[in-house]
Amino acid sequence: MKSDHAKEFIAQSRAFLSEDYLPKLERCLDALTDEDVWWRPDEGSNSIGNLLLHLEGSTRQWIADVAGGGSHPRNRQQEFDERKQIPRSELMGRVRDMLAEADDVLARLDPEVLLERRKSRMDEVNVMWAIYHAVEHFSMHTGQIIMLAKMRTGGKVQVSD
Repeated sequence: MKSDHAKEFIAQSRAFLSEDYLPKLERCLDALTDEDVWWRPDEGSNSIGNLLLHLEGSTRQWIADVAGGGSHPRNRQQEFDERKQIPRSELMGRVRDMLAEADDVLARLDPEVLLERRKSRMDEVNVMWAIYHAVEHFSMHTGQIIMLAKMRTGGKVQVSD
């Protein structure tokens, strides 16, 4: 992989997570109460709180652990099972901390390792796949959070400038 392309891939991944998705999440949570964050349309659906916990665990797993070589314990099912109303400020603090950790990993990542294969919990993947998956996964759940926030506020959440 050409070094310029690899560097651009890493730079764009960092920008999507920290400069695009994070501000959208912050705008959503600023418009909601703690009760809104833990509301769910039905018992088979996730709350914004559960989705934020899931984003924290998943992004850390794929970027910090697989791409970065770290090792963090994770209970994926607990991310969805949580029913205690963790305050939205604490949830956003956790997401910000995790994104700062992921950004640090990506900032230090040698572009030459993007095609290197690494072990994940499920399979062996290359580093680029792990980053790409983390970014697209974050995007998908950000969209779900935006939709839920708009449902709770009657469409009053403004996520773009």
